[in-house]
Amino acid sequence: MSANEENAGEEPASAEIEVEAPAGEGSIDSEDYTAEDFSEWLDSAENAAGTPFPAENDGETEENLPNKTVEDDTTVEREAKPEDLAAQLEETRDQLLRKAADFDNFRKRINQEKQNAIDFANKSLLLDIIPIIDDFERAIQSAQASAELAELPAGKAMLDGIAMIEKRLLSQLESKWGLKQFNSAGEPFDPNIHEAMLMEKSPDVEEPVVQEDFVKGYTLKDKVIRAAKVKVLMPEEKGSGIGE
Repeated sequence: MSANEENAGEEPASAEIEVEAPAGEGSIDSEDYTAEDFSEWLDSAENAAGTPFPAENDGETEENLPNKTVEDDTTVEREAKPEDLAAQLEETRDQLLRKAADFDNFRKRINQEKQNAIDFANKSLLLDIIPIIDDFERAIQSAQASAELAELPAGKAMLDGIAMIEKRLLSQLESKWGLKQFNSAGEPFDPNIHEAMLMEKSPDVEEPVVQEDFVKGYTLKDKVIRAAKVKVLMPEEKGSGIGE
């Protein structure tokens, strides 16, 4: 039998392990040592040293250090995020205010267009009525110019009746539909509301002035729908004084 075979049947002698115990305590033999005893001894050693021993699987290795740095950077980003949210909130608020202003302007424009459509819906009809009013005026002027008609009692009554009908018609059109007749005689000439049918120079004026209405002008809701046809007095051209 070899020496190895002889030793194989023998149990190895247990080596005696001495662990340095905290001050005031002796060594601990491995034969008397249990896991509970070692745990108690470890706790007493940590208390004596004032620093806990590192755990075997605490995960604090050099490989994990970069991950910890990333986590720290993420924390910084999260701390800066409320400022970004505040800026985004302010930008969104400005956009909402601009959209609200645009919508309010759009609403006002639509309402104005709707009102204009209502105000000028009868424009074509009123333009057809205006020539009839012109005929009333011509009839009245012709009757007033007729001496024979003026001498007849019935003629004067008819003239007054026609004038009253014309006046009432104009009053109804103005109060209910906004159609208004304007007189131009004696007013400065304005090409926006006057159409010059005849011009005459006069030393009595320094600027163009309407002398006579041939056809009266009309406005609808303060907007000219027919310009007045007029006779205009023009100022005479003054000499430059050279050679005089």
